[in-house]
Amino acid sequence: MRYLTAGESHGPQLTTIIEGLPSLLPISAEAINYDLKRRQGGHGRGRRMQIETDTVEIVGGVRHGKTLGSPVALVVKNDDWKHWTKIMGAEPLPEDVDPNEIKRQISRPRPGHADLVGGMKYGHRDLRNVLERSSARETTVRVAVGSVAKALLRELGISIVAHVTEIAGIKADTTKVEGKSVNDIRKIVEQDPCYCVDAEASSQMVQMIDDTKKAGDSIGGVVEVIVEGLPAGIGSYVHYDRKLDGRLAQAMLSINAFKGVEFGIGFEMARRKGSEVHDEILWDEVDGYTRATNRLGGLEGGMSTGMPIVVRGVMKPIPTLYKPLQSVDIETKEPFKASVERSDSCAVPAASIVAENVIAWEVASVLVNQFHSDQLPQLKAQIEEMRKYSKEF
Repeated sequence: MRYLTAGESHGPQLTTIIEGLPSLLPISAEAINYDLKRRQGGHGRGRRMQIETDTVEIVGGVRHGKTLGSPVALVVKNDDWKHWTKIMGAEPLPEDVDPNEIKRQISRPRPGHADLVGGMKYGHRDLRNVLERSSARETTVRVAVGSVAKALLRELGISIVAHVTEIAGIKADTTKVEGKSVNDIRKIVEQDPCYCVDAEASSQMVQMIDDTKKAGDSIGGVVEVIVEGLPAGIGSYVHYDRKLDGRLAQAMLSINAFKGVEFGIGFEMARRKGSEVHDEILWDEVDGYTRATNRLGGLEGGMSTGMPIVVRGVMKPIPTLYKPLQSVDIETKEPFKASVERSDSCAVPAASIVAENVIAWEVASVLVNQFHSDQLPQLKAQIEEMRKYSKEF
């Protein structure tokens, strides 16, 4: 199962084609749009979120609400395209038009972005050719893809949720999620401005975001994704590229501005003895094999253990600031203060939605590749058989 995306930040639309979905999977634009709306929300978002409301069009691979087994094509149109038609148009410019008047050419790379290195790699003197595609705007359509993946996971009895655990050093009390199901956590998160389970910490986060915006700066944080209901034995230990934790780590780090990832208690493992890290194995007739704890985040040897998957990602502060950083013009080589292209002071809450959806895709992809999956009923039967087998092993 795979997908490709196409489109630029200020282009006419973002497009994706998903290949390998089972047939007979129920899919609705309404469910995808709900996730797209959540991505545009969260305290700290900038003006563009007020300009346009993202909605999806399903333009291939679905008939009367169910997948056909053929590639599924999704489109998210950019409402702001009407203001960028001349600047970002696909057709060559007329010979009698001065490109400098139309293209809004950029020769000043912003620190922390792909601008300079991307220009070097692809030979672009106009750095707009880089920033238009490297923009986090592309995650819009990846959220749409993840929403489709979540529809598949729901059919398989697997649920997933993301929440913000930290912003600018303000840490949520994560014991508040202990003993709660993914659905319970989701009910709390969806009512919170920072998508956080700790109301007191969230209030402090809101104040920090507001203060940071007034100061012309930006802040980052940490998001956590929890996957519940995944059978044991998903993934593999036999090859590096089939290890589930490796796949999930790559997915998390593929999100714009994410610079770190951990599972379970993560880097805390470096400060503990082995007896304080590894999860003791238990068995009973009701649940089969379980673990006394879940410090390893539901993963052993590159495979799921049957415990909830717990993975966290670290997002750096957005690099475009209202108090700009020093850079150099690639044409004149003169120093300058970097320009502002966007106005989010903190995108951590929104990024948690992206994280939830890219992790959902990766889990769904591993399942589809591991089992026979031409038709949804076949896949569901195999997953149930896997759960039964693991319990009785």
